[in-house]
Amino acid sequence: MTKTAWITGATSGFGRAAARRFVEGGWQVIASGRRADRLDALRDELGAEHVHVAAFDIRDTDAMSAAIAELPEGFREVDLLVNSAGLALGTGPAQGASLDDWRTMIDTNITALVTLTRALLPALIEQRGAIINVSSTAALYPYMGGNVYGASKAFVSQFSLNLRADLHGTGVRVTTLEPGMAETEFTLVRTHGDQAASDKLYHGANPMTAQDIAETIWWIATLPPHLNINRLEMMPTSQSFAGFQIHRDA
Repeated sequence: MTKTAWITGATSGFGRAAARRFVEGGWQVIASGRRADRLDALRDELGAEHVHVAAFDIRDTDAMSAAIAELPEGFREVDLLVNSAGLALGTGPAQGASLDDWRTMIDTNITALVTLTRALLPALIEQRGAIINVSSTAALYPYMGGNVYGASKAFVSQFSLNLRADLHGTGVRVTTLEPGMAETEFTLVRTHGDQAASDKLYHGANPMTAQDIAETIWWIATLPPHLNINRLEMMPTSQSFAGFQIHRDA
C-alpha cells in the first residue's frame, strides 16, 4: 500500500526537496506551505495523483484545521509527518532585535509545529507512523544573533525527545534532525532579502544542500520499523564548532 507523508514548508528548501524525494520513492505527499503558486508548480511537476497541496499559513490554526478536514480520501492516512517549515529572522544581538521577528519565529517554529503535530497524532498512532522534526545545530551551539532562533530550535529538539517518551509503545517513531549550514533560501529570509549577505555566507564553504537533507530524511523514514533515530546532527565538512568568546577590557 502506498504510504503518505505530510511535509510542511514544501514551497522551498528542505521541504520541497523532500517532497520530490518521497514521490520519487513511490510515496504520496501532502505538500503544505504559504505560497500557493509554488505548491501548484510542485504538484504539476510531480503529478496530482502523487501530491495533494494545502496552501495556508502554518500559523493560522483555523486554516490548518480546514486543510486537515479537506484532505481527499486517498491522502487521509498519514504515515509520516515531516515538520520542515521554519525560519530565522534577523542576525543582530538580542538588545537590538525586532520583537515582531521574535514572535514570528516562535509562532512558526514552535506553536505551529506543536499544533499540527498534535492534530495528526491520532492518525500517526493509527498508522504506527513516524515524525521527523527539522531542528538545527543552532539548538545546540549558541552564536551571536542566534537568540530566539536557536532557542526555538532547542524547543523542537527537546519536544521531539519528549514525544518519543510519550509515544512509547505506540510504534510511532520520532526523530529530530539538526542540520548545520545548508544553502537554501534560509539566509535570504533571515536578512529580509539581502542576496549579497546570502552569497557571502555560503561563498567557498561547500555547504550542504536541500537534496542532502532530503536524502537524510528519506533514509530515516525508510529504516525498518523497529529502528528509531532519536536525533541526528549534520554539518558540512567545512563547518565545525564555534569557539568561546572572550571580551577583554581595554
